[in-house]
Amino acid sequence: MSDTPQHEASNGESPLPEALRITSPTPLVDIGANLTHESFERDLEATLARATNANVTTLVITGADLEGATRAARLATRFSGLHATAGLHPHHASDWSGELEQSMRNLHQQDVVVAVGECGLDFHRNFSTPADQEHALEAQLALAAETGLPVFLHERDAGRRMLEILHEWRGRISDAVVHCFTGDKQTLHGYLDLDLHIGQTGWLSDERRGHHLREFVADIPGERLMVETDCPYLLPRNLPAKIKGRRHEPALLPWIVRELAHWRGESEAELAQQTTLTARRFFRLEEDAGK
Repeated sequence: MSDTPQHEASNGESPLPEALRITSPTPLVDIGANLTHESFERDLEATLARATNANVTTLVITGADLEGATRAARLATRFSGLHATAGLHPHHASDWSGELEQSMRNLHQQDVVVAVGECGLDFHRNFSTPADQEHALEAQLALAAETGLPVFLHERDAGRRMLEILHEWRGRISDAVVHCFTGDKQTLHGYLDLDLHIGQTGWLSDERRGHHLREFVADIPGERLMVETDCPYLLPRNLPAKIKGRRHEPALLPWIVRELAHWRGESEAELAQQTTLTARRFFRLEEDAGK
């Protein structure tokens, strides 16, 4: 039986200042939470309780390598409202092997694993060579085609090549989301033309590098848009109070929804409801609909 995170005690210490404790008007799904990160080891249950208090009721834990995906699946088995992805991030693409492929295939058979990935292309850092990245990506697209699971994609500075590869595979995979999309308008419309979904994070609020998204984020149809924290990374830079340690967490997802709704010309409630419906449909989480 899955555990249910308990509400934080009234006298317990929270890393979130009072000014940051807002609640979504309707339940939210965080489609990208890196809860296996070491920064959550000491207070995971409290983190989940804060998410629940903020009405972030469903979380998809990102599995970006074999160890992380295995741990993500274990957490999803332990706690209600949690699900997992299983894949190999392009940073680690050089580790792809036949043995790893079989291990990922085994993970994809678990009910708590709802997507193949995080996989994709990252030509910004090239921690693995582009050739290795493309090989690992196509191998994981093949796994998605085999299992019927949707794909959780990462892309940075590689839009043109990603579009080429996905164009070849689109008819064989069930669905895909480009999580934490940060690219340009042309690339966005290329993904939308392929009937892909788009994930948005606090990058939108980053005055150094995210303001361009404000010009075209409204172009994303509501039925293709999902929201995520990508925590502990990408803490929104325009929060009204500072967080000690600057660790992002799922309880802050309502702030991202608020910012996104503003630039799309929608109400927070409308955006929250639509993104949740979209996420539950995409990841096939109908069992969470009543929570």
